[in-house]
Amino acid sequence: MSDATPTLMRRRLGAILRTMRVRAGLNLVDSAKLLGLSGAPTLSKIENGKQRPELDRFFEVYGVEDAVQIAEVRRIARFAEAGRRKNLFAQYGDAIRAPFADFIELEEVAHHADTYAALVIPGLLQTVNYAHAVIEGSSMWSTAREVRTFTELRMKRQTVLTYRQGEAGSAAPLSMWCVLDEACLRRQVGGPAVLRGQLEHLLDKSELPNVDLQVLPFAAGVHTGIDGAYTVFRFDAGEPIVALEPLTTSIYLEEDSHVGRYESALGRLRERALAPDSSRDFIKRILKETQ
Repeated sequence: MSDATPTLMRRRLGAILRTMRVRAGLNLVDSAKLLGLSGAPTLSKIENGKQRPELDRFFEVYGVEDAVQIAEVRRIARFAEAGRRKNLFAQYGDAIRAPFADFIELEEVAHHADTYAALVIPGLLQTVNYAHAVIEGSSMWSTAREVRTFTELRMKRQTVLTYRQGEAGSAAPLSMWCVLDEACLRRQVGGPAVLRGQLEHLLDKSELPNVDLQVLPFAAGVHTGIDGAYTVFRFDAGEPIVALEPLTTSIYLEEDSHVGRYESALGRLRERALAPDSSRDFIKRILKETQ
């Protein structure tokens, strides 16, 4: 086993293996012996994402027999070893900056994403015209070519809501629960026509069985999302990860104390937001106002 840079996905795989060990009631020293490793430091490297594991032996030693869990761990291991969504990185490598590359991988490997959108519609739910207007209006891209390239990338990312490639063919698409601040629905991104198209698109997307939308109206007042947007990615194996996207980078929170606070805040947002059916009616009312 060779040493490797502890990327987000490698750390994630290591954390899952650590959880498996703890659930099996084993310490580092005993586990290393049973796994045939040179010692606890080697296993520690694996659990910290610095060294690649041989998974079959881990499943055997830790008594993991659930086929779904095994398949999910193998799926995460493929991302940890091979890295990026090869088709997207081959086509749009120049537009994908290092921290955001992890975000794209999380969209691919997570089974569910809980999102709070504070200012604009989330990228996975944007129309091409709305996305172009958002990207063009940001300070991140300086040329028309860069804007066009990143817009195309955003559209390609949206396939995770309808299709994903698994080990034996197609895999279940990403499920998404999104709380939209009313500001997202009223901000004139790209002008009235673009906004109308975006609102209609939201209504269409809300009909997908794996997409749920709630609107948080202005009438809700001050709330637990007041500090900005975030996404909680959830997985069939391993603990959730919180993703934040400030102006110049992407930040990923993996510690239980941080993740727990965001999960709690998200739960309170859901309680204060309109129910999905009422949210659709709310979007329709705003759509009529833009006619």
